[in-house]
Amino acid sequence: MLSEFELIARYFDRPQAPDGVVKLGVGDDCALLLPPPGQTLAVSTDMLVEGRHFFADADPEKLGHKALAVNLSDLAAMGAKPMAFTLALALPSADASWLAGFAQGLFALADAEGIRLIGGDTTRGPLNLCITVMGSVPEDEALRRDGARAGDDLWVSGTLGDARLALEVLQGKSMLPDHLMALAEERLHRPIPRCALGMALRGIAHAAIDVSDGLLGDLGHLLARSQLGAEIHATSLPAGPALAQQPADSRIDYMLNGGDDYELCFTSPPEQRDAVLSAAASTSTSVSRIGSLKTGAGIQIVDAAGKSLPFTSHSFDHFG
Repeated sequence: MLSEFELIARYFDRPQAPDGVVKLGVGDDCALLLPPPGQTLAVSTDMLVEGRHFFADADPEKLGHKALAVNLSDLAAMGAKPMAFTLALALPSADASWLAGFAQGLFALADAEGIRLIGGDTTRGPLNLCITVMGSVPEDEALRRDGARAGDDLWVSGTLGDARLALEVLQGKSMLPDHLMALAEERLHRPIPRCALGMALRGIAHAAIDVSDGLLGDLGHLLARSQLGAEIHATSLPAGPALAQQPADSRIDYMLNGGDDYELCFTSPPEQRDAVLSAAASTSTSVSRIGSLKTGAGIQIVDAAGKSLPFTSHSFDHFG
């Protein structure tokens, strides 16, 4: 049986030399960070709980990836460069096979994004994963939710809806052919944090938010902070490859209300359209212009002819 400190040393302690930002990592009472000169520290925390965010038999390698990815997505939405993260882990038992898989998924993404584990905590209890990420962004260049302006274009990265479709198949509510389910499950279990795009949008986008609980719900948070409304063009919404095979009405609902997409929704002035496309191309990320912002409040969905479409907002809410 592994002790707490043996567990940390075997699976999560990766000695690395100070790099100018992380002065001290795992192994002391606190980590020591020094953001680069002229940079603001960006910090965010997300928790994944068994039975609420993932199934009890979830693949630990995929879970390691997702636990970090959902946090990195918050840094992406602020235009912040990832620096470091902490991990608080509650485990029913010290299962060596599970820990090895989880650490593999976690560190594969951490290495790809150039982010270091610098501390955390472990305890016995129901499976619970809590990561805090830290990043840096130049002063006054963060992509805040309250920076949007009337007349801004509304954009979204990647595609929407496949993650929710995969979840409903796993819950027995829908069915998909195996090859489409494989595509949808990849979006559910291995979301891609758009960190490079977020950084490339500094000075171009006015505001941004990551789409974690559904486009309508998350866009609503941005609009509330900026005190604006929005018009969304239904025909411009980018459906995921699995969702694209579903009936049109279902596609729109999945794209508007599906969770776990972890794409960026952002606004920018019309004169910056070429700059947005250039930023997207430079980071190998697709983007779609899906509407515009307006004075007033509320969200309107319109068809190709500009006619308003009925819709229901039922984005994910932990206490809804």
